[in-house]
Amino acid sequence: MAREGGKKTYSAPAIEKAFEIIELLAGRSEGALVSEMAADLGRSVGELFRIVVVMEQLGYLRRSEVTDRYAVAYKLLDVALRATPSQDLVRAALPEMQMLARDTVQSCHLVVPSHGHGLVVAREESPASRGFALKVGAQIDLVRSCSGQVLLAFSGDKLAERMVRGAEEERGETVDRGWLAERLEAVRRQGHDARKSPVTFGVTDISYPIFGFDRRVIAALTIPFLELIDGSQVMDLDAAREKLRAATARISDRLGYQPG
Repeated sequence: MAREGGKKTYSAPAIEKAFEIIELLAGRSEGALVSEMAADLGRSVGELFRIVVVMEQLGYLRRSEVTDRYAVAYKLLDVALRATPSQDLVRAALPEMQMLARDTVQSCHLVVPSHGHGLVVAREESPASRGFALKVGAQIDLVRSCSGQVLLAFSGDKLAERMVRGAEEERGETVDRGWLAERLEAVRRQGHDARKSPVTFGVTDISYPIFGFDRRVIAALTIPFLELIDGSQVMDLDAAREKLRAATARISDRLGYQPG
């Protein structure tokens, strides 16, 4: 035990090494061999081998039977979700989505990034007899959609680039980086995105980001605002946009987000 700045400090080498391994693998989507971990961390293979094996036995790491590379297992995510204020994104978002659909009489859907596309993980339909809604499980164009560009705009540069490369792999075509950079900068300036749907007449998509406790964007909440010809909607586009903004702010707060 030592004192640093008047506070007691303790040393637990095995625990320190375990967290070093987790943090290293968090940035290595392809995983790593024990020898590679040792080289990157400036430690010997002997220092790490038993720790890695025990972490695998406990379910926090998984080893590929093909490559022998280790990666972080989903158990870590499960524990984190149960132990932090975020718990379950959908559980946190659904009450707000229900209230949003009721107040605006419009549907809304929650989109998360999934490699090269966005994925609808929850939706709330309009209580009106007429409406427009996406299905849970629907895949969203990450590069060109309103929801996708919100996710890209508020992700870090490196993560956004990985997502765009994933979209290029899925689409089999190259994305114009100059055009995309201009679009994402515009979204960041506004704090959201709103534009006519590229696929459905009479629909204007409005999307705001949702942030987690780590201040990273984790989802986009979107209203595909359906404008009725007879003007009978109970709320106009600007009012619905403000309702959506307030809803995403409350969801982010519920997930532990604190603006910087």
